[in-house]
Amino acid sequence: MNDAITEQSIQQQLAKLATLREAIAQVIVGQHDVVEQLLIGLLAGGHCLLEGVPGLGKTLLVRSLGQALALDFHRIQFTPDLMPSDIVGTEILEEDHGTGKRYFKFQRGPVFTNLLLADELNRTPPKTQSALLEAMQERTISYAGTTHVLPQPFFVLATQNPLEQAGTYPLPEAQLDRFLLHVRVDYPDETEERAILAQTTGSAGAGIAPVMGGGEVIALQKLTREVHVGDDVLGWIVRLVRASRPQTSVVQVVRDWVRWGAGPRAGQSLVLAAKARALIRSRLAVTREDVAALAAPVLRHRLLLSFAAEAEQRSSDDVVAALLKSVPFPA
Repeated sequence: MNDAITEQSIQQQLAKLATLREAIAQVIVGQHDVVEQLLIGLLAGGHCLLEGVPGLGKTLLVRSLGQALALDFHRIQFTPDLMPSDIVGTEILEEDHGTGKRYFKFQRGPVFTNLLLADELNRTPPKTQSALLEAMQERTISYAGTTHVLPQPFFVLATQNPLEQAGTYPLPEAQLDRFLLHVRVDYPDETEERAILAQTTGSAGAGIAPVMGGGEVIALQKLTREVHVGDDVLGWIVRLVRASRPQTSVVQVVRDWVRWGAGPRAGQSLVLAAKARALIRSRLAVTREDVAALAAPVLRHRLLLSFAAEAEQRSSDDVVAALLKSVPFPA
């Protein structure tokens, strides 16, 4: 642990994190795992893809996070006619009124922000989806030979509807791999749904006061990378990721159901996500429970299933469950 990070500063940052969760809970009923996974993505410095049917509060959740973080927030509604320039920006012709000379000026698009909500990302064609690739990986935008640096922190939260719904385009594998976590948003239980109806149909609207700024987010991201990962946990992560590749896997389910497994970026993502989960739970060391809890969100969008798996109606979560069972943590 860095000597500059004192016990007092760690406790102060963890207290801010707890306050952030409480602020979001004022608006979002239930969905505790979803909220935790979004915070994990934020602390790990990655991006999150939320998937669920319309009406489950995905957009509201992201908006609430933006309000609580007091960061610059932009929302892009992805539609079939959206163009890449609508995201990254474009050059416009301007005139210097003093000299009369004309020149091109880069007009920044909505991607130049701290927190970007890419709403219904899979409703736009791959050409437009790819406009986010450089931004998500390099935190820069290249246009007309010039590289523009995005503000820090930069966090993309994308929502998508299930692919079987009409008017959706599957996300390219290269785009999916840029997401740290693929978060599934399920229906609320009966008690939560009753609370949602009571909270959202009255005259009083719930608001969120800012509890954390950009500097504090960056400090927490630095602290996350200081969390310790033991050699045994690190070795287990390596074996899990390598076992997801059918060409060399010792797991029969993987050889039967997977066409292409996870790459090294999956291992990096699992380590960082596990560190963030440990920090959220006020621990400075990763445990195997952190890895097991995040294996599915990290791996589910990085596995390309075979036709046999589709015929048997198997999902990537089934493969991850088999991996955890067949590649146990070393005794």
